[in-house]
Amino acid sequence: MAHNCLQCIKYLMFVFNLLFWLGGCGILGVGIWLAVTQGNFATLSSSFPSLSAANLLIVTGTFVMIIGFVGCIGAIKENKCLLLSFFIMLLIIFLLELTVVILFFVYTDKYAQRDLKKGLHLYGTDGNIGLTNAWSIIQTDFRCCGVSNYTDWFEVYNTTRVPDSCCLEFSENCGLHSPGTWWKAPCYETVKVWLQENLLAVGIFGLCTAMVQILGLTFAMTMYCQVVKADTYCA
Repeated sequence: MAHNCLQCIKYLMFVFNLLFWLGGCGILGVGIWLAVTQGNFATLSSSFPSLSAANLLIVTGTFVMIIGFVGCIGAIKENKCLLLSFFIMLLIIFLLELTVVILFFVYTDKYAQRDLKKGLHLYGTDGNIGLTNAWSIIQTDFRCCGVSNYTDWFEVYNTTRVPDSCCLEFSENCGLHSPGTWWKAPCYETVKVWLQENLLAVGIFGLCTAMVQILGLTFAMTMYCQVVKADTYCA
């Protein structure tokens, strides 16, 4: 009976980690594609220049692939060391995610806006194509301009000017026209409202991610205990 239970957990964990590994491959692929085609896309913060969507996806995909591989081999080989390593790595990732969530809520509006405004000064400069692309896309898609106001750009250009992505109707050098032709909504508040409106979807995604990781931790520890019992029984 115990042997049959072990075999069942073994194959369930193998399938789980195979899917985990394939998911990591997909995330890594998207990250590499973004890095090649868009530069450091979605780098908005000057304090964290490496914190781009591409880099985050590449790092996340790599870790997921490694964890999934260790889990697959540990399950098939019924190796206690690999199973325990898988459990510890997945637990570390889970705790890191909790830390990021906490930091996200601690990252106050005042500090976030100040940091984003510093990032505006890197817009259009050499080596900052990711930040430039990110601001252009956000201002175009969310129909906003600047962090707290379109006047944020006046300090960047030292004149009454905004990027062309701020224009109601895009055209070459339209950012030099009168303020009446620019979006007036602040990007920080606009994106914040959008996130609040989609909080349910974000919450469901986060909850599903947490449940998958808890399931992986449960599989790993259960199988580890079963392998230990089997070894003790055989001894």
